[in-house]
Amino acid sequence: MAKSYDVVIIGAGPAGIFTALELADTGLSILILEKGLDIRERIALNRDRTAPAADRRANIVSGWGGAGAFSDGKLTLTTDYGGNLDDYMNKGELARLISYVDSVYCRFGGEGRQVYGDEHRDKIHELKRKAAAADLAFIPARIRHLGTDVNGEILTHMRDSFPSHVTVKANCPVDHILVKDGKVEGVIAGGETYLCKYLVAAPGRDGAEWFTKEAESLGLHTASNAVDIGVRVESPAEIYEPITDICYESKLVYFSKSFDDRVRTFCMNPYGFVVTENNNGLMTVNGHSYAHKKSGNTNFAILVSKQFTQPFHEPIEYGKYIASLANMLGGGPIVQRLGDLRDGRRSTAERIRRGLVHPTMPSATPGDLSLVLPYRFLKDIMEMFEALDKVAPGANSRHTLLYGVEVKFYSSRIELSNQLETKIPNFFAIGDGAGITRGLAQASAAGVVVGREICARIGKPKGEI
Repeated sequence: MAKSYDVVIIGAGPAGIFTALELADTGLSILILEKGLDIRERIALNRDRTAPAADRRANIVSGWGGAGAFSDGKLTLTTDYGGNLDDYMNKGELARLISYVDSVYCRFGGEGRQVYGDEHRDKIHELKRKAAAADLAFIPARIRHLGTDVNGEILTHMRDSFPSHVTVKANCPVDHILVKDGKVEGVIAGGETYLCKYLVAAPGRDGAEWFTKEAESLGLHTASNAVDIGVRVESPAEIYEPITDICYESKLVYFSKSFDDRVRTFCMNPYGFVVTENNNGLMTVNGHSYAHKKSGNTNFAILVSKQFTQPFHEPIEYGKYIASLANMLGGGPIVQRLGDLRDGRRSTAERIRRGLVHPTMPSATPGDLSLVLPYRFLKDIMEMFEALDKVAPGANSRHTLLYGVEVKFYSSRIELSNQLETKIPNFFAIGDGAGITRGLAQASAAGVVVGREICARIGKPKGEI
């Protein structure tokens, strides 16, 4: 028999969690369906070095906390990047919402973690000047760095805070969304039918492709987002200290001379680690850092943004194709020295060993990224290194390591109201999987918006955005 709930939430990433947190004291019956593991099992598997590699890789991007659980725990406390919620509200409203989200993370264990970007204003101005002279836009941000380890503790505390009328089903992927006569009915998951009055889809990046197909089958209009493809860079931490000592997280944006493509840095991790990310069997790369464990390197991504036009409308498939080439050649991610790439030769284990940068992901296969990335992307990345070297001397060193590929599968954006509701009444779509956010803070904020909207509809309004 079908089971009925007031609210069903698809996905236990930050968007889904914050929706449930806003609704937890309303008395509504809430069901959270998550395809991955619950948080304690997830953390245990991540620490278990004897567990099968395939299980550990699958655990990276799904489970309680979503892909952000093991991805450094950065709260981007700015409206300048991290998503597109300012398309649905003004920047003042979004800033207040992000501040509220930050206070919730602090309440569950993040209060003691440092906020970067409130100091060094004179040095930030000087960095902007140097960047501009190199044709780079330097965009600083206020960041609360939780760290992967502390973020895990926070997510555990959030999980433990829910009352008994909030049910969590882990290892339970949703198969189909049920809509009848233009009204949401519920979902089918694990062979069971779950009915609901309100449905919140927060599938995250790992469920983006599935959600796009479901939305299209329901007749919901979608628009393709850009796809970001590039490499994860690793260098001695000292090279980027002129930037990271001033701003823990920042973006440097460049428009290439050859193609006028937008190239940017992304997810900078001082003293961090490069890791493998599993996207439904495709091995890509990412980076993170801990609160209480450090390496001698800094890593970040250099990504080239590409917005495709008609007739092509499958940017996710294009990104997967590029990633599959790396997997085909390297059996997973490839690592190459920048000097070897410039010289047109593959890196070998011996060349990596003799280099000045000791890789934090030794499992990557030494190889040749020119056999994977299109010429246009490689040219853009090479130009970016030349520009970066003027701001952080040594960035363009031949010993710099490049891991490939890094791909950000931003899902197609669903057409939504300002309350993040689809054209189907009481059916909301939020988070990275809906194509409107790209980080912990805005994904969490989207959950707050929907949680408060449902509260208002049942006559229990709370808070102000």
